[in-house]
Amino acid sequence: MTVLEAIQKSADFLGKKGVESARLNAELLLAHVLRLPRMKLYLNFDRALTAPETDALRELVRRRGLREPLQHITGTTSFCGHEITVSRAALVPRPETELLAELGWQFLNELQTLDSQLKTALDFGTGTGCIAIAIAAKCPAVKITALDISAEALALAQQNAVQNQVAERIEFLHGNGFAALGGPRTFALIISNPPYIASAEIATLEPEVRDFDPRAALDGGADGLNFYRRLAAEAKNFLAADGKIMVEFGDGQADAIKKLFESEKWIVEAVREDYSHRARILVARL
Repeated sequence: MTVLEAIQKSADFLGKKGVESARLNAELLLAHVLRLPRMKLYLNFDRALTAPETDALRELVRRRGLREPLQHITGTTSFCGHEITVSRAALVPRPETELLAELGWQFLNELQTLDSQLKTALDFGTGTGCIAIAIAAKCPAVKITALDISAEALALAQQNAVQNQVAERIEFLHGNGFAALGGPRTFALIISNPPYIASAEIATLEPEVRDFDPRAALDGGADGLNFYRRLAAEAKNFLAADGKIMVEFGDGQADAIKKLFESEKWIVEAVREDYSHRARILVARL
């Protein structure tokens, strides 16, 4: 079987299993097996696969057909140009969250201050550590604190920080919300992509999310807004003067989250759209 035949057969199989972008998935899985950049497959369409390569591809395609996420199968994903190891311990980073990280590092780099306390950021619910790592890479002068209630997620985040050579500037804390900080602290930026799926909606999600992302990273309570209530009420005690909070949220939640923050006396500066022009990120200050 040639490379082209393998791609075509795999894509056909995955398409029948309901996998979106079946051809792209087939190419990425084969590129992973052959340890080649995906685009180099196009220069090798006539190459014959060895028996071990064919067997390896079949196993990976079988797993993807069962709707295991591509990122779990390959073990990594790209986030803001950084290679992030993924597992069932934490939510697989989404492309729209790259915009949240970008807004965070832009604000920190524009912040003109000699106060070392303002050279700080808090990643609330760090998961894989992707946001903290991206900010650390873009803001060399900033010290970042990353906290998570999941010890397994925190261990994964620490591993990713080491891999991306920013571990020395990220403090990892295990605990439940702001209590993990252990006392009074202030940050120039509090940034978060918290769980925001309504509990009853989790069963309706795509299998890749429903069956593989940890429920704790998805479940935002009955209306999906539990963590925003907590952030709106509690984050003000940890924000430095001239600081900002930035949070990602789900489809259709913009108005409710804006009202939540305004009810806690926050000034909502902006509600930003993601790359598909859906309201996705709230930026607020005191």
